[in-house]
Amino acid sequence: MDRNTLTGLLLIAVILIGFSFYMQPSELELQQLQRQEDSIRASKSHQASQSPANQIADSNNHTVTPAVAGIAADTSSAFGRSATGTEEFITIENEKLKAKISTKGARIYSVELKEYKTWSKQPLVLFDGAQNEFGLSFYTGNKLINTNDYYFRRMGESFSVSQSDSNAVTFRLAVNADQYIDFVYSLKGDDYMLGFEVRSIGMDNVIAPNTSYYDLNWKIDALKNEKDMKAERQNTSVYYQFTNNDLESLDPTKDKVQKMESAVKWVSFKQHFFSSSLIANNAFENGEAQTTTDMNSSVVKTMQTNVGIPFGRKPAESFGMHFYFGPNHFNTLKAYNLGLERQINLGWGFLKYINRYAVIPVFNFLNGFNMNYGLIILILTILLKLVLSPLTYRSYLSAAKMRLLKPEMDEIKAKLGEDDQAKLQQEYLKLYKRAGVNPLGGCVPLLLQMPILFAFFFFFPSSIELRQQSFLWVQDLSTYDSIWTFGKVPFISFIYGDHVSLMCLLMTTSTIIYTRLNNQISGATGQMKWMGYIMPVMFMGILNSVSAGLNYYYFCANMITFGQQYLIRRFVNEEKLHKQLQDNKKKPEGAKKSKFQQKLEDMQRQREAQLRNTKKK
Repeated sequence: MDRNTLTGLLLIAVILIGFSFYMQPSELELQQLQRQEDSIRASKSHQASQSPANQIADSNNHTVTPAVAGIAADTSSAFGRSATGTEEFITIENEKLKAKISTKGARIYSVELKEYKTWSKQPLVLFDGAQNEFGLSFYTGNKLINTNDYYFRRMGESFSVSQSDSNAVTFRLAVNADQYIDFVYSLKGDDYMLGFEVRSIGMDNVIAPNTSYYDLNWKIDALKNEKDMKAERQNTSVYYQFTNNDLESLDPTKDKVQKMESAVKWVSFKQHFFSSSLIANNAFENGEAQTTTDMNSSVVKTMQTNVGIPFGRKPAESFGMHFYFGPNHFNTLKAYNLGLERQINLGWGFLKYINRYAVIPVFNFLNGFNMNYGLIILILTILLKLVLSPLTYRSYLSAAKMRLLKPEMDEIKAKLGEDDQAKLQQEYLKLYKRAGVNPLGGCVPLLLQMPILFAFFFFFPSSIELRQQSFLWVQDLSTYDSIWTFGKVPFISFIYGDHVSLMCLLMTTSTIIYTRLNNQISGATGQMKWMGYIMPVMFMGILNSVSAGLNYYYFCANMITFGQQYLIRRFVNEEKLHKQLQDNKKKPEGAKKSKFQQKLEDMQRQREAQLRNTKKK
């Protein structure tokens, strides 16, 4: 490897490392964002008390005013008698979930998914605690009301339903017997959906006359449920779908506030493998979404949304919604026909279609045989390799032809030297044309396989089926396996992590061996030869902390490729192939020129003309 090549590789490494550092928010930035949030909230609270008329106008224009935590409800408001009280809890549950609802705010206090456990085998709770908020904001006269701060009267008891059973419980916030707001929670058996309805009775004479919306404020602290906090944060964010089916999400790598410019069908607080989603029966009006990350907290991420609920100023009206509390399982979400499955990261562009219409159906078919997921991944890899075997054969054959021509290429190089690269490449192209060899014949089949390889890069880390599924020494195929955790080491931990993944080592080793075999087949030398060895080592740092299932797939793919190349080598007679190349050179040149070769020649002539013009100048 010459000095220029080494310098280039070092620059690439520096750029990658620098980019990773740059993309990470600093502690100062996080603190500054928190101060900005506190300042905005304090400013809104001050405006509410100092300029009621202006605040009412803002509410009419649907400017979101979230509740300020820790401020007691106003006892002088229309709902003053509900400003104080004793917090009580009601539990509603079915086979799949258990929700605890507090009389303070009539909000869902916590949700447990009964079919799942955390990575430490504890009950899996999506969110829990008084710091979570859920309520309506509106004005009565010049007073801002947030139902999250008031005590509702419960009109029902805890219940449990199963199978086709259903039940409901109502919480009431009343001005008097004829003017009140009801929050109605309903639950069916064997379902991840929890019904929610807001009923307004007589509120047309209570809520400020120029108000046409309730502001619905929802905020949760997403709890840690997975082994790798970094990966969980990278896969946690707010998603929302507009009524025209356009999907938007907040960048999971940054804290951000993002406005929703039109009507929204649903908003989802999506974690790595589970979601808490709020779905309107009709539509929410435009609002905003926000994420905040405290790197020093055990909370994965704080997610918040503020959306508008239409208020028609009728004596009696209602607005229906549903919560989804459940797994990010593609078929489960798809069955609701709401587009919720689109929040699962299946890749960008056409990669998601490969996963959606090819990988997932085959994976689900194999899953129907109730095999270990390690075996399913192996069979999936074998099937994929069989489908791609014609491309593998063509790639091998092209590389073998290039290797057989290498002695003649070396002779040309020795004759012309390396000073005139343009002339050297021209002679190489002439040799390729005479022998009937496409120099890119080995690259094209590989490029055609790349989309599938990249599709799996997104599929395995997003597949909840692999969560907590063991195979050999791997305890959980959805996250990294660790045979040695050595802790934080400066620089090394940033590049490689704080552990050693055996699956990643196997993948890297097999890739290096695969590269060596390819170099032997193609006869690669110089820079191309060394680049093939450097890339697997660089990717080892990237893949050391990803899903063990992904590394296992890449390892299986390499091992199957070894077997394919062995079989192909047994059936390909290189002496016969070499004779064919020599026979091709004896044929008239005009008969062998292809469109691709003609294009290469034209490009070469253009390059030579540019060089000549440059020398003249």
